[in-house]
Amino acid sequence: MKRCLQIAKNGIGTARPNPSVGAVVVYNDTIIGEGFTSSYSGKHAEVNAIESVKDKSLLKEATIYVTLEPCAHFGKTPPCADLIVKYQFKKVVIGCVDSNSLVAGKGIERLKIAGIEVVVGVLEDECREHHKRFFTSQEKKRPFIMLKWAETKDGCIAPLTKGENRPVWISNPYSQQLVHQLRSKEHAILVGTNTVIADNPKLNVRSWYGENPIRIVLDRNLRIPKSANVFDKSVKTIVITESRSLKNKNVISNNVEKSQLIYEEIDFTKKIASQICEVLQKHHIQSLIIEGGTHTLQTFIDENLWDEAMIFIGDCEFGMGVKSPIFNKTVLEEKNIKRDVLKIYSND
Repeated sequence: MKRCLQIAKNGIGTARPNPSVGAVVVYNDTIIGEGFTSSYSGKHAEVNAIESVKDKSLLKEATIYVTLEPCAHFGKTPPCADLIVKYQFKKVVIGCVDSNSLVAGKGIERLKIAGIEVVVGVLEDECREHHKRFFTSQEKKRPFIMLKWAETKDGCIAPLTKGENRPVWISNPYSQQLVHQLRSKEHAILVGTNTVIADNPKLNVRSWYGENPIRIVLDRNLRIPKSANVFDKSVKTIVITESRSLKNKNVISNNVEKSQLIYEEIDFTKKIASQICEVLQKHHIQSLIIEGGTHTLQTFIDENLWDEAMIFIGDCEFGMGVKSPIFNKTVLEEKNIKRDVLKIYSND
């Protein structure tokens, strides 16, 4: 199962919105096949693991280990439970049960009816942690939410003023590379209006290999200029706004491909974070990293809508600057990245 978890990491960021499952086939205490979930609409982990086995006659006496209960329904691909039954596996070892109502024990039941021995709950906590994005989406009906920001040693997230529309780096290049790795794992990335206007960010993956996250931009009054990088058509972008006039709709449709730019309306006088979560759930977005300014981050903190936080503390001070969010949680983990300090929090 530890090997399942190792290889399952390879699918994070590409399998979404499917969970990135790891599967290992064992015969006589020897691994003879393994696989992880392909990109969305591709093959599931069990299929890839079984196809990697050269001698299929061994499968009748083999055990297949999977991090998540095999599916029992038709989606983009046929049920994995049926494939396991077809090859008459001797035993199936499952890390955790799938909470998706389309599965939720049905895969296990199908295997048992076929006479296959099923063991459930091996490294269950570790498997649920690995599948945290999927489980949050299924059980809480919202994306898994990660807060991320960099602050100075004197608690500032940005200078009060600056000369040009570009980021002022607080963290070092190694921390910045880690942030791009984080972006490659998450389904979407969110920033507020002021961050876009002040920094003109691209919000993509540049210093790491992986897919660019969907961009979520808060723009209540449509103040962001259409020349901003977030409107460059390279990545799907969802703009969350308060209202749009017919004139604005016409300008938008004439300048931006509809498939790459979507506008969603919410009521900014009510709880904003919960409404954003509803919009993202509607678009089947499974995870979100928030890299906005203090106000945007504080909105999610105050509504207690977050799961993890990563705070980079750079080796510098501003003296005077925009203060970082008010955040009172116990540090789960702390590590040094050269002279930066990374503090990781979990919202239990």
